[in-house]
Amino acid sequence: MIKVYSPANLVEAQCLKDLLTSRHIFCHLAGVDLIGAMGELPALGLLALYVDDADAGLAKELIEDYLNAEPEQDLGEVD
Repeated sequence: MIKVYSPANLVEAQCLKDLLTSRHIFCHLAGVDLIGAMGELPALGLLALYVDDADAGLAKELIEDYLNAEPEQDLGEVD
């Protein structure tokens, strides 16, 4: 397995894990158990997403697309 991303927080980590899983990419989220110890550990760099080596390219591409996505424009009210 290879590390493909270091999420900023648990919400981002879970969203990205769900995204990868929805595309049939097995993903391991490391560091979740350390979140409770944040008062004693540095707060940054605790979380990491790992995927199989063969899936790393697609996983990085999906994560990049997710990070660069912009909200859709409001096209007005729908009746």
